Amino acid sequence: MEDSDIYKTIIKPSPEVLFKDRNSKFFGYAFPVTSEDEVKTRLEELKKQHHQARHWCYAYQFGMQEKDHVFRANDDGEPSNSAGMPIYGQIQSFKVTNVLMVVVRYFGGTKLGVGGLINAYRSGAQMALEASNIVTKTVNIEFSISFDYKNMNKVMRIIKEKHLNVINQTLELSCEIIISVRLKDAEAIFEIFNSLYEINIKNLND
Repeated sequence: MEDSDIYKTIIKPSPEVLFKDRNSKFFGYAFPVTSEDEVKTRLEELKKQHHQARHWCYAYQFGMQEKDHVFRANDDGEPSNSAGMPIYGQIQSFKVTNVLMVVVRYFGGTKLGVGGLINAYRSGAQMALEASNIVTKTVNIEFSISFDYKNMNKVMRIIKEKHLNVINQTLELSCEIIISVRLKDAEAIFEIFNSLYEINIKNLND
């Protein structure tokens, strides 16, 4: 069984890919995104780049855990479910998230039919993901640990023993360290620090 706190995504846009069928051209792209604003920006950029194209069909998915997934598929004027859903199907097939897939079509004069369109949009999206650098990441929780300087050794010992990732630290008379912990370990780490005298721990994701 896969760990529920692991997900796959891309960290930079894919190279442009091209699928052709009967003189129609389908340019495929994959972009890392985490918001609808980013989706809008990327689509506007592609519409300027391909201002003579006929369709800019896309699908996206956000959310690092399955229960949080938000997705949308858009046919942009193509027959219903002939473009957006085949593109989204590749997002599901490659098991990636926080990603926007766009396939831009230049009409070549010959109608492809719904079957031909499904194949073309699916292929454009598949090629873009195959050309992408897909990485595996973990869902992390950030904690803020506050304590007086005299308790520094106690805190640092746990950080070292548990190999915790320090994001930021302010070490003065009153100290604060921000750590990042994998979701599956978060509860146990919270309890360790929470049980210590004169140490305060706060979940920054709440």
